[in-house]
Amino acid sequence: MGVCALFLLVLPATAQSQSDADLSAQLTRHLSTMKKDKQVLTFLQNHQWLFSDPRFSASAKHQKRIHTLSLARTQKRAAAAKAALAHRQKVRRLAAYQAATPSTVICRVFGADCQDALAVSRCESGLRTDAQNGQYLGLFQMGSNERRIYGHGSTATAQATAAHRYFTDSGSNWGPWSCKPWS
Repeated sequence: MGVCALFLLVLPATAQSQSDADLSAQLTRHLSTMKKDKQVLTFLQNHQWLFSDPRFSASAKHQKRIHTLSLARTQKRAAAAKAALAHRQKVRRLAAYQAATPSTVICRVFGADCQDALAVSRCESGLRTDAQNGQYLGLFQMGSNERRIYGHGSTATAQATAAHRYFTDSGSNWGPWSCKPWS
């Protein structure tokens, strides 16, 4: 049973990676096709006499039509593949961003003051975004007035960012909080 569960957990990630690899391969093929189409069209542009010579006129017109249509179609497909890859990267970044623990987010937002901010948040809320004590909410237990001024949200990022604004406006000091990093 453990092997089955492992297989089910690994399969979606592998399928996703395979799909990204397929999109990358498609994009590479599209770019290569576009390059060839542009080379043929440039050649024909530089050799206009082919269109007026009866021996080559029909072939030159045919090649121009084929490669013009191919270039337009392939540009659309390449744009779609680029957009799909960009969307998947955005979704992965967003998922990673949302999956970050409150501790990780606090450290990302507070930078050099990370350890002090963690100590304050741990004391104020137990590092819980849904912590509430009367009017005080979130990781840093900010009151309604502070939330109105500095912002607030349901995510650790929104709460840590608001607390960091408050912290900075307070002279980068923990005076406004009941919990201090040294207590």
